[in-house]
Amino acid sequence: MRSVLERMARARHPPLYELSPTQARAAYEAGSGVLEVPAPQLARVADLAIPARDGALLPARIYAPSTAPGLPVLLYFHGGGFTIGSIDTHDALCRTLAALSGAAVLSVGYRLAPEHRFPTAVDDAWDAACWVVREGRGLGLDTTRLAFGGDSAGGTLATVCATLARDAGVEVKLQLLFYPGCAGRPQAPSHARYHQGLVLEQAHIEYFFGQYIADADRDDWRFAPLNTPDLEGVAPAWFGLAECDPLVDDGLHYADKLRAAGVPVDLEIYRGVTHEFIKMGRALPEARQAHADAAAALQHAWQA
Repeated sequence: MRSVLERMARARHPPLYELSPTQARAAYEAGSGVLEVPAPQLARVADLAIPARDGALLPARIYAPSTAPGLPVLLYFHGGGFTIGSIDTHDALCRTLAALSGAAVLSVGYRLAPEHRFPTAVDDAWDAACWVVREGRGLGLDTTRLAFGGDSAGGTLATVCATLARDAGVEVKLQLLFYPGCAGRPQAPSHARYHQGLVLEQAHIEYFFGQYIADADRDDWRFAPLNTPDLEGVAPAWFGLAECDPLVDDGLHYADKLRAAGVPVDLEIYRGVTHEFIKMGRALPEARQAHADAAAALQHAWQA
């Protein structure tokens, strides 16, 4: 991890928070595959469009290791602070999860800030979830074996969708959460401990939040899941957290809140790595371990 950070520093790229959102997206896209594991070849990869409630069409991509019908499905939301990231930046990760788990992965391109501010990303994510439940069988998916997943901001969307699914009576087998954003304010000790020099800096967090949400809305549970009034009955959760991450304490606190509500939780902290580490599998064995652990959690959930 230290070697990765040193190489990033030597490259002298301007930090994303000094760029416009358009420039930041382009920079993130350009660097997204540099440290990824080689993308597995799969039997089925197809682009789709999912209708949102306002008539917009959301890009989506389905990955499956087999063309056989009846595969369980992971609905996946990419990270990027609600401002950057795309289906393409997370293509290798979604392919890897499909290959290792044996499940279909449906990656959703929800709309980004600042063009689309809160709660558009939440609405898009939930619209995609409802669409999968409604239309998944026609895609050859077994929607009785459904999981929601994501990394960082995508993890926030996944856990919010799990709560909305509980309220709608939709069964979800697992929340698969890579270092999810869970709090609207940087108050936990890890925000001070890891605020600078470790990929996700506090300046990035404030930049992304500023693009996406008004300060007055930061305590809304759909942005800060730690503020969810009632978590009883939501889907079991698997957490993959990075030790050296401003968000690690928030993730731990959310896991504790789930446990207190009687929700089964499995949590791994990957030592010595930073936010974004799961997209660095070419350099970090911890990333490859996290991929395998997540796939195993999915396989276990399908059997529950």
